[in-house]
Amino acid sequence: MRSSEVLRETKETAVSVSIVLDGTGQCSVETGLPFLDHMLTACGRHAGIDLTIRAEGDLSVDCHHTMEDVGIVFGTALRQAIGDGRGITRFADAAVPMDESLAQVALDCGGRGYLVFEGEFSPAGAGGIPGDLFEHFFYSLCVNAGITAHIMAKGKNDHHKCEAIFKAFGRALRAALAVDPAASGVPSTKGTF
Repeated sequence: MRSSEVLRETKETAVSVSIVLDGTGQCSVETGLPFLDHMLTACGRHAGIDLTIRAEGDLSVDCHHTMEDVGIVFGTALRQAIGDGRGITRFADAAVPMDESLAQVALDCGGRGYLVFEGEFSPAGAGGIPGDLFEHFFYSLCVNAGITAHIMAKGKNDHHKCEAIFKAFGRALRAALAVDPAASGVPSTKGTF
C-alpha cells in the first residue's frame, strides 16, 4: 500500500499527516486555519487520496509557521508514500476553472522539488491568510515532496483563484501518481529518481 504517516514538532508547530495514495478522497483536515482546511480537503478529494492532517501552530503570532510546516509535512508524507516511484505515470497536468478564475498545474513527480508560481493574490489574501503564503505553502510542499510544479492562475477573486489552484494540483497529482500498467520500473532513463 502506498501510504505514510509523518509527525513534525518544533517550538512553533506540531503537524501530523497521514496519507494513502490509493484512497477514495476521504479527508479530515484541522490546521486551525479554516480556509486552509477547505483548500486541503478539496485538494485531497480531487487527488483521490485519503488524507488526515492535524496541526497546532503559533497562530497568535501569525499563520506563516503553520502554513509552511503543513506544506513541509504534507510534502514529506507524499515523498515517502511515492517511494522509489516504480510504476507511476510521473508527469501530469490539469486545468480547473472556477467562475472567472482559471488555474493550470503541471507536475513532475520525479524526485526533484521545484516551484514556478505565476499568479497574484491581494495582500489580504483569502480566508484571512496573506496572499504570499499560498506560494510559500506550495514551495514547502514541492521541495519536500520532490515534485516539480508549474502553477499558473488568473482571475479576479482570491477565493476562486486559490480554490482552482488546489483543485488543479489535486487533479494533476492524481494523474501523475496513477500506476501505469505498462510501466515495469521507475519512469526515468536514469533508472532511479
